[in-house]
Parts: sequence; structure tokens; C-alpha cells
Amino acid sequence: MDLIERNIESEITFKTSRSSGKGGQNVNKVETKVEAIFNVPDSSILLDDEKERILDRINRKLDGDGNLRVTSQLSRSQFKNKSDAVEKLIEILEKSLVMKKKRKPTKPSKESKEKRIKEKKSIGEKKQLRKSPPLD
Repeated sequence: MDLIERNIESEITFKTSRSSGKGGQNVNKVETKVEAIFNVPDSSILLDDEKERILDRINRKLDGDGNLRVTSQLSRSQFKNKSDAVEKLIEILEKSLVMKKKRKPTKPSKESKEKRIKEKKSIGEKKQLRKSPPLD
């Protein structure tokens, strides 16, 4: 199920601060930088196994309380930065929820084995040609 359909935005808290970069005097007076904070362990939207998977896969991005913090200050608009931060946060969570496919062990084909041996023999012959002939 998609995180947007579950209304994950209701569990995201936002902090704003003054952004750096261009914007003239607007930078000095308007708080356009947005930090989106999502607490993974306290989420009521995520299932327990989903929480475990997220905590396991993105634990380096979480703070001590299990908060995932994403900031955005690309735009001069607080609204655009807010939606950008939410998109980033959802993208991180969805990537961490994707199940990895198990690798099916395969054996090398007969053709690949023959090719490998042929290459080894040609390298060996090359090295034999490099040797100086024995002195009698």
C-alpha cells in the first residue's frame, strides 16, 4: 500500500528556519527552510514489520529517538520547500520498504567454463613465450 494513501503527512511535523542562499533581504526575514520530521517507532500508520524494516535499513539516517529528518531549502517559497521535503521523506521510506529479491544460485554454463579455460591457456602460452630459452 502506498504511503500517500495512508495519509502519512498527518504524522509528519515541520520546523521552519531562515534559509541560506539567494533571495536578497527575503532571506533575512522569512523562514523558508523546512525540516520534515517523521518518528518511525511511534508511527500508527506503519505496521510493526514495516517499522522493523525501516529501522534496520535507514538507521544511520535516524536520530536517537528514531526520527527521520529531511530538510529542503531549494525554493524561496516555504510551501514548495514543505512539499519537496515531504516528497523526499516519502521516497526514503518507500525505498526502505521494498523487499529485496533473494538471489537464486546458478552454476556456470559449459560454454563459460570452456571459455575460461581457453583464456587461461592463452595467457599461459603468452607467459611461456616471454621466458628466455634455456642456455646449454
